[in-house]
Amino acid sequence: MNAREKEEYLREYSILKNQGKSFFPYAVAKDGTMAAITMLVIIVMTLVLGAELGPKADATTTSFVPRPEWYFFFLFELLRVIKPPELTVLATVMVPTLWLVLLLLLPFFDRGPERHPLRRPIATLAGIATIAGMTYLTVIGALAGSPTEIVLQARGQEDGKLATASAGCLGCHRIGENGNEIGPELTDVGSRLPRQAIARTLLNPTAPMPTYQELQQKDPEKFQDIVDFLASLK
Repeated sequence: MNAREKEEYLREYSILKNQGKSFFPYAVAKDGTMAAITMLVIIVMTLVLGAELGPKADATTTSFVPRPEWYFFFLFELLRVIKPPELTVLATVMVPTLWLVLLLLLPFFDRGPERHPLRRPIATLAGIATIAGMTYLTVIGALAGSPTEIVLQARGQEDGKLATASAGCLGCHRIGENGNEIGPELTDVGSRLPRQAIARTLLNPTAPMPTYQELQQKDPEKFQDIVDFLASLK
């Protein structure tokens, strides 16, 4: 923008500003009206539709999977994407804070007078990227299931984990940081073998691995817990 364009812009801005209305009471009245309408809609929806409170808190469970409110799903999913424990601070503090700081500094980078989105590529791309990223992570978090479903799934995995440990699998196989390395590692066995193949391997294993046919006959539920747990390891 040269000096002539800047002078024209300031002149036009001054004219439009003098033709405008004051913040009080016009803008305050509009904002107050919309706030009242929004609050009324929320109250009506709460009374008519109710609110999903989720399962009751159980202080005795060790398998509860905490879930945030829907507007924090994007942060929750970001923490799930960055899995290593040593990077927890990066996922929960540094990345969101850095993104927020970049958005706050955006007016200092894009100082042009244009208001059309296509003529402000930096601000437009930054806004689209932020909205797209938050929307994607929020949708992924929403599709993970309700808290009740996740808690039930976690309890099922806990049963399978205990059944696998009690069956002696960790004596030869390694799962994560536990077990031995006599047999193949099972940390990601679910991504290598389907559920049916895992069950067949337990019933007809290769020596010296013992067979679990007797376990299937005497305690089919425990056998199925082992199969389900191993199939979930991916």
